[in-house]
Amino acid sequence: MQPVLEAGAPNGFDLWPVARTEPFGYLPLSGELSSGEIGTAVMCIARCNDIDPDLDDRPPRPADPLGSFLHGLLTFDTLFAAGGMRVTDRSVGTTFTPGCCNGLEDWRDWHEVLHGSGRASFGHDPDPCAERLGDTVRLTVDAERSDSPVIELSVTELHDLLRGAERDLTGFLAAAADWGTQYLPGRYAPVTAALARVLDLPFTRPSGTTAG
Repeated sequence: MQPVLEAGAPNGFDLWPVARTEPFGYLPLSGELSSGEIGTAVMCIARCNDIDPDLDDRPPRPADPLGSFLHGLLTFDTLFAAGGMRVTDRSVGTTFTPGCCNGLEDWRDWHEVLHGSGRASFGHDPDPCAERLGDTVRLTVDAERSDSPVIELSVTELHDLLRGAERDLTGFLAAAADWGTQYLPGRYAPVTAALARVLDLPFTRPSGTTAG
């Protein structure tokens, strides 16, 4: 299980260094990413929230390009990061991927499978879902297909996978905070706080910083 972010092409992006990615591919998040990959991840998350404030009560965009691009990330109450959890069964070559409109901010919905209703869906086109059946969890790659590939694992295995995925997210957040001190000086604390919110992780603002 890997937390993955839907990656978009840089398309001339030049506000900070980014790594080249395949359009419509997935970027696994962890503390092991290169500086360029972290830059790509932050770019993609900010781009997901780069929506004009004209129709809501947020303040207007700043005039400077960096402030303008980060405006949605720093001002939206509810943030979105296209992606989710990718699960791969290497023994049979089956991969469970998040569907369209699924976001990493909802990754804790997986705990609903273990401790709640016993079922959760993760987007559409495809329509991936997870269902607990006693001590087994069945991951259906596309619930709209009668012949959909499935991955079956134990409740204990899913619990362990989720713990590992949370460690990956925590490692990415720490790496992104360090990255921000170099590439977003003066803004790294509010940007890191926003990343923590979109990843549903705790964040403590470094002492001596402001939200500027």
